[in-house]
Amino acid sequence: ILRGVPFVARHTRAPRIAMDQPVKLAIVMKVLGRTGSRGQVTQVRVKFLDDQNRLIMRNVKGPVREGDILALMESEREARRLR
Repeated sequence: ILRGVPFVARHTRAPRIAMDQPVKLAIVMKVLGRTGSRGQVTQVRVKFLDDQNRLIMRNVKGPVREGDILALMESEREARRLR
């Protein structure tokens, strides 16, 4: 047992993000809709600022609108389509 460390801190794991990869900037081209069990996630189509012909779909938590710029820690994963 770790003394002085809260229970939650001992049993949660930080997300694994490669620190050597730079953050990718992407601009929101279109808001596609809400998803998640309570509608807390917005599905958007983004275009990368460094590669103008690459479009992917991402899920965004929090307020977002067309024209916003997202800083993506991971840029290879694409969200599944809404049903």
